[in-house]
Amino acid sequence: MTLLRTQLGNTLRGHRLRQHRTLRDVSGAARVSLGYLSEVERGQKEASSELLASICDALDVELADLLAEVSLELRGATAGADVRPLASPAEAPADGTAPAPQPADAAEPALALVGAGQGRTAPRRDAVSLAA
Repeated sequence: MTLLRTQLGNTLRGHRLRQHRTLRDVSGAARVSLGYLSEVERGQKEASSELLASICDALDVELADLLAEVSLELRGATAGADVRPLASPAEAPADGTAPAPQPADAAEPALALVGAGQGRTAPRRDAVSLAA
């Protein structure tokens, strides 16, 4: 199982390298120490939402896009696993048995930001809301 911090770091590093930028350049623009940014990229440190936003700004990447990319990568890493979304209590059958598994929508990432629905009226059942 891939850790979220590991995938976040790999994805951030990929964006930085595709832009041909150094750790020093991005750490200065994001106002974070070079060593700490390196640890985040290597998946050794958990980045706060504020730090992720600052790094994304420095890389000119939308935080929502980064999280969607990470979510898709994590789904790909668990594609062979038997993963079922959690059902809400309202969806449970009246007889108390477990609800039938619902197929996950592979076209959308399972990770979503609060307020990033862009016109959605109801949140996805399998979405995770991130709020500060």
